[in-house]
Amino acid sequence: MTNNKLTKDFRFKQFTIVGGHSGMPVSTDGVLLGAWASVPSHGHVLDIGTGTGLLALMVAQRYKEIAITALDIDDYAIQSARKNCLMSPWAERISVQKEDITHYQPEKKFSGIICNPPYFNSGKTARLNQRAKARHTIKLKHHILLEQAFTLTTENGVANFILPATETERFLELAQNCGWYTTHLCRVFPTTNKTASRYLIHLSKQPGNVCEEALTILCNGQYSHDFISLTKDFYLKM
Repeated sequence: MTNNKLTKDFRFKQFTIVGGHSGMPVSTDGVLLGAWASVPSHGHVLDIGTGTGLLALMVAQRYKEIAITALDIDDYAIQSARKNCLMSPWAERISVQKEDITHYQPEKKFSGIICNPPYFNSGKTARLNQRAKARHTIKLKHHILLEQAFTLTTENGVANFILPATETERFLELAQNCGWYTTHLCRVFPTTNKTASRYLIHLSKQPGNVCEEALTILCNGQYSHDFISLTKDFYLKM
């Protein structure tokens, strides 16, 4: 299926995302994950399903001493991610590769993983093929993603995800079954009068106390102090 529709471009403080025909535009979810995720300050991080390269670039900006490998299975996404990473100040630290994570066999394991995964296990899929791949688990089931993430990380490896609240409980059960420990959870509320819509998730191979927090995006029609504090290094107008 040919994607003739351009994905919107987006400019950040230190880099620009040119969407091309990648199918998935820059989203608040992606920015939240990229700004919140925690990985070791040294080593090699894997970005699974990189899309336009947003998460790889955010991690590269935040962590000055790590290398990032960014994977995707979609040709349009790879084209966009490579262009965006090459235009960035961190091109020498980011490698964009067309790979299927379910068959990926790198030479070395990763110290950390970041992934804005396919969200939905049920319901309608997006009509556009690229968008359907990114949003729905038809191409990448959550248990397979978690198993592969566990296999591909070092003994002290960590992994970071964002998911809708409706999918989170089952995702955490699957993670535990794979050997992961949940060590950090953040409930994301769109506004002060709505229930949590997303969860930011940090998993570790090593046990530890679970840190739980909450973040509200909008308060009284304005971005909250916590949201601004988290994203101000990226958004132009923060």
